[in-house]
Amino acid sequence: MTLSPRLALMLTLPPLLWAGNAVVGRSVSALVPPLLLNAMRWTLAFALLVPLARALLQDLTPLRSRWGYFALTGLLGMGCYNALQYQALHSSTALNVTLIAASLPVWMLAIGALLYRVWPTRRQLLGALLSLGGVALVISRGHLERLAQVQFVQGDLLMLLAVLSWAFYSWLLARPPAHMQGGQRPDWDWAALLMAQMLFGLTFGWASAGLEQLAGVPPVRWGWPLGLALVYVAVGPSLIAYRCWGLGVARAGPTLAAFFGNLTPVFAALMSAALLGEWPTWFHGAAFLLIAAGILVSSGRR
Repeated sequence: MTLSPRLALMLTLPPLLWAGNAVVGRSVSALVPPLLLNAMRWTLAFALLVPLARALLQDLTPLRSRWGYFALTGLLGMGCYNALQYQALHSSTALNVTLIAASLPVWMLAIGALLYRVWPTRRQLLGALLSLGGVALVISRGHLERLAQVQFVQGDLLMLLAVLSWAFYSWLLARPPAHMQGGQRPDWDWAALLMAQMLFGLTFGWASAGLEQLAGVPPVRWGWPLGLALVYVAVGPSLIAYRCWGLGVARAGPTLAAFFGNLTPVFAALMSAALLGEWPTWFHGAAFLLIAAGILVSSGRR
């Protein structure tokens, strides 16, 4: 698969927006419980999508016959990933979570080989190593010996499940069942397809938020900071990022898209550094070059 500038931009926007989501989510962590934030995020995104998804809402009959596919994609892509990630951060560290998230290309390759008989090439394996090396530079802040001091806890298992759920979600977008392929499903546009996932994802999201409330959490502290955060996470990391990710996965395949996902910790580190008034250091540039090299190598033709 040869990358075009448009496809590269399409796959770069999601990790950039998701990095902003992580920074914003941390900044409002004292204002709203994490699972409730996730549920409110998708509720607002659903409301914003209603005017664009009338084709689906006017006739739900085709959705009923395909509910299994949308229930699974809604559960994996919207209900599971963020909920598991937020829960993992309660007992794990940001370093551990980032380390495990960086293994996404490996799981993409494994799922593709085991379930879809898409065998990884040498270029893809080399690209995975380069990309993981770049992520390791960021999370260790240029001191790779720190990685040997990492200790894994229960929350790390939750993050691993989150990564696996996202890998399955991406493959389901790239290799949908026959009744979801062109000519077999209604002529839904991207908004209708995303809303069909949201209908089920919201159910799982609010169920998780309800369990969180039963467990006992501080009340929501409403104000303009939380309002602005909700608008951002609903528009950027939800609507725009999921739209671009869906297109990018369909055109480039989930394996190549996963390499772009490793740009998220680089962007997150740069954003966090900017908020603290710090300039990027040598390892930020080196990490970006390694990840970019991994993308270029893995996207080369056989």
